[in-house]
Amino acid sequence: MIGTWRMGPWAFPWMTLWLFCLLPSARAQTKIPLEIVKSWADAFSGELYSVVTKYSGSLLLQKKYKDVEPTLKIKEVDGLELVKKFSEQMESMLRRKVEAVERLVEAAEDADLNHEYNSSLEFDYYNSVLINEKDENDNYVDLGDEFILEPNEHFNNLLVNTTYSDIQLPTNVYNKDPDILNGVYMSEALNPIFVDNFERDPTLTWQYFGSSTGFFRLYPGIKWLPDENGVISFDCRNRGWYIQAATSPKDIVIIVDVSGSMKGLRMTIAKHTITTILDTLGENDFVNIIAYNDYVHFIEPCFKGILVQADRDNREHFKQLVDELQAKGVGTVNKALTESFKILREFRDAGRGGLCNQAIMLITDGAVEDYEAVFEKYNWPDRKVRVFTYLIGREVTFAPNVKWIACNNKGYYTQISTLADVQENVMEYLHVLSRPMVINHDHDIIWTEAYMDSALPQSEELFASQAQSLLLMTTVAMPVFSKKNETRSHGILLGVVGSDVPLRELLKLAPRYKLGVHGYAFLNTNNGYILSHPDLRPLYKEGKKLKPKPNYNSVDLSEVEWEDQDEILRTAMINGETGYLSMDVKVPVDKGKRVLFLTNDYFFTDISDTPFSLGVVLSRGHGEYILLGNTSVEEGLHDLLQPDLSLANEWIYCITDIDPDHRKLNQLEAVIRFLTGEEPDLECDEELVQEVLFDAVVTAPMEAYWTTLALNMSVETETGIEMAFLGTRAGLMRSALYVGSEKISNKKFLTQKDKESIFTMDHFPLWYRRAAEHPSGSFIYSIVAEDDSEGGGLPKVVTVSTAVAVSVDGKMGIAAAVGVQIKLELLQRKFWMAMQQPNDTDCSAFDGACPLSCQDDILNCFLIDNNGFILVSKRLAETGKFLGAVEGSVMTQLLNMGMFRRVTMYDYQAMCKVPYHHHSGARPLLSPIYAFLAAVKWLISDFLIFLLEFNMSSFWHSDNLADAHRHKKHDTLQPCDTEYPVFVYEPAIKETNGLIDCGDCQKMFVAQQITNSNLLLLVTDAVCDCSIFPPVLLDAKEVKYNASVKCERMRSQKLRRRPDTCHAFHPEENAQDCGGTAELSVSPMLLLLPLVLLLR
Repeated sequence: MIGTWRMGPWAFPWMTLWLFCLLPSARAQTKIPLEIVKSWADAFSGELYSVVTKYSGSLLLQKKYKDVEPTLKIKEVDGLELVKKFSEQMESMLRRKVEAVERLVEAAEDADLNHEYNSSLEFDYYNSVLINEKDENDNYVDLGDEFILEPNEHFNNLLVNTTYSDIQLPTNVYNKDPDILNGVYMSEALNPIFVDNFERDPTLTWQYFGSSTGFFRLYPGIKWLPDENGVISFDCRNRGWYIQAATSPKDIVIIVDVSGSMKGLRMTIAKHTITTILDTLGENDFVNIIAYNDYVHFIEPCFKGILVQADRDNREHFKQLVDELQAKGVGTVNKALTESFKILREFRDAGRGGLCNQAIMLITDGAVEDYEAVFEKYNWPDRKVRVFTYLIGREVTFAPNVKWIACNNKGYYTQISTLADVQENVMEYLHVLSRPMVINHDHDIIWTEAYMDSALPQSEELFASQAQSLLLMTTVAMPVFSKKNETRSHGILLGVVGSDVPLRELLKLAPRYKLGVHGYAFLNTNNGYILSHPDLRPLYKEGKKLKPKPNYNSVDLSEVEWEDQDEILRTAMINGETGYLSMDVKVPVDKGKRVLFLTNDYFFTDISDTPFSLGVVLSRGHGEYILLGNTSVEEGLHDLLQPDLSLANEWIYCITDIDPDHRKLNQLEAVIRFLTGEEPDLECDEELVQEVLFDAVVTAPMEAYWTTLALNMSVETETGIEMAFLGTRAGLMRSALYVGSEKISNKKFLTQKDKESIFTMDHFPLWYRRAAEHPSGSFIYSIVAEDDSEGGGLPKVVTVSTAVAVSVDGKMGIAAAVGVQIKLELLQRKFWMAMQQPNDTDCSAFDGACPLSCQDDILNCFLIDNNGFILVSKRLAETGKFLGAVEGSVMTQLLNMGMFRRVTMYDYQAMCKVPYHHHSGARPLLSPIYAFLAAVKWLISDFLIFLLEFNMSSFWHSDNLADAHRHKKHDTLQPCDTEYPVFVYEPAIKETNGLIDCGDCQKMFVAQQITNSNLLLLVTDAVCDCSIFPPVLLDAKEVKYNASVKCERMRSQKLRRRPDTCHAFHPEENAQDCGGTAELSVSPMLLLLPLVLLLR
């Protein structure tokens, strides 16, 4: 038989042997004796504990606090009383800001009443762009006289003049226009009031008057710098504080004609008009946009038939959709008007929306239909909805029709023929809406949402130097009216007066030391948006630059306190209630790599006469106790003067930012001068100062202890111990170096450059917070990543800390935390020394390799922390990485066995990459000035083509425009929601082991807790290849919403509290003042700029 082979009796054993050789892993398995791993862990634990207790001095500090326990008192904090007290102090502070603004309003209105308009007025003033500028003959330029500027700490070290204000104008406003000169001359009366206000209340910051004609008077005076194109785009009338003060809440439907006749330049102007209208809306307003030609369609189908809140997210979404509009077909406006009136009536009847002003904005190049019937049916005779009309283009044939619509519906008509006309003409509707308030002389006080002022110089430096949550401010503003009887029915708004209030000034009134290790205070608005919160992250990094996130000031309370899933806390705070709520929370720390499990008590109340609510959070347990110690000033002062001691400089022990003589003092210097009587007029927090004195005395022996150790250190045995440090709940810190400062591996530690390692207004140091949630006397080891501007390197140091607890009458409080920073090399050295059996080990009792060592090729040994991060591995490149990324099979098994658990966290302030697309569906529309410059440049360069063929492509792709909006060919970032895992060790499981079936082999592993620490020893089989298991990763994933869920989220209206006042109509209003052809007073500089650009 062909192909047949018979095996002899000798063949079977050989075949078996051959198969055994081919598949050794199926039978062989590295055995890891449990008792050996346990002995390694015990030896390492003992050695480590000995080193860190010795060089941190933790046992001495614990003893010192134990010795004073009989003299200590532990007081339980009454959270409700605390939040009420803070609220009253904040109300008082904000009231002083309001009084300053009221004085400015009174002065401005009196000055206007006594000023007679002079069309030929000549008047020199300080122009903020031109001050201190000289011509080629070394003479000061016109409007640019000498203006003394000096750095001032109170104003972020900007160069300012605190004796005088100066004037800023946008480039498109002529600086010698008669209206400007008269307004500036009249408002000179504000200068002495600015100065007097600042003297009365030295905590005041910027004070200003924004005129309805476009100039901006700012105190203290500063030098304003144009951008790289020589343009000043800042227009005070576009700012939220101006618009909110000038008008009441409004519901607006924008109707835009997208028929074929709107092609080209007209469509570009229409789009920019819509964008400018959207920029005048705020979070108290509601809006929708309808486009019409042969049929009517909502530009966002999801918003069909409703109005949505005009928050930043929705406004930006609308802008993207507007940019994609295309002109075609025939325009029929009646159906669009009908749809708009129906939406507004439904919202009004249902008690939804702003419940105040309602308006329709009609943007078209003509109207020929018989639309009177629509107004008769839906708006006459009450005319509850104003209609504003914008005629696009130079054609005047339809002007009477379009004007008739506005004049018969209490609105205003303007014609917009160029991009440069848009800004001024859109602003007219605000003046109309302000009439009822002006006629009635209702000076409503408004407070804005939180914002960052990036318009001022050096904003980028400020972004980088301060905690993000402390960069924000709010503005208090009031409208300024004409009191002249002859213009009463016209309701002339002169402008808006405002003053900025940095939110850090408010939070100073909720002292950090009263809130415990994890506690904090936060503020939110009537719309539920965060005003201030330590977890608010308003900035993101683009390349190396910090920039404000697009939606940084519309972050909802429910997105930060996201475990309030039923929004009980949010609802109560928006309703201005006073109360209490308890929640179990997961607090992300260390950039989201770790999590603290806390039970937080939330106490909340409103701040009277403002739209704000205040919350105070205390963590249950030690977080709700305050330690009160007693010591003499003499004894405490002596110990305060020791050189190793410092105080939290962001905390307010003494008020040093009011008196200029005190501003040069840091907080420790101020406390010492207060105690010695050198500065009797210093105002200090006596309770906090007493706590500091007590802590200074108790911790004083640490200086001598550390110094003695440093002098007697053995270079051979103790290389790698770099620094000891401690911090107390009063913000006192001590530190000692065990090596020369030039040899310190982590030079940022305990400095302003490493905010996480020091006491700030927002939080206690990370090493303190983590130690506080670990058993007292047990140490937290945290690997410190190399913070390298090029993207980082291997970690070099480990921070070790432990909490010092005191107990009085059954109450346990955290008095301090103490620690040491060591080089990672020291930890590695100690680890590898402990991870081996001596060569003379009796191996008779062991099955497998003996003597065994972690250096053997058959073993992999890891030292990991309680969140799964590797501190020591054979492969140095794995240091600092997450175990799951390196040993996916072992991490999976540890999770299955319950030694680790996965905790899902959410980030509703994330920024996600959006793949680059060449089409410009999300391209932002142009600022009016840049758009105007580009249009003029295009008209000059392509005029002949323009006459032959009207085509906007050359305009839209002009060089200047392309420079302004050229996409970088990489992914861009946009706000998104993400979820990410954090892995947490279950300390109840001291040890575990197991076999992992890897297909061709079985992989053994043993995990053993390192006592008195947050560390684990993990020993695994290095021979068995278990790569069939995927890695376990920490990557954040974007939460994707399907179309229906996304639409539902966008349509849903969260609970909000409306502003208290509304001014929609007034019987004396002159409705016949309804507009006409508007001419723009354009600066000659603006006309010359395109020529300059062309010559570049």
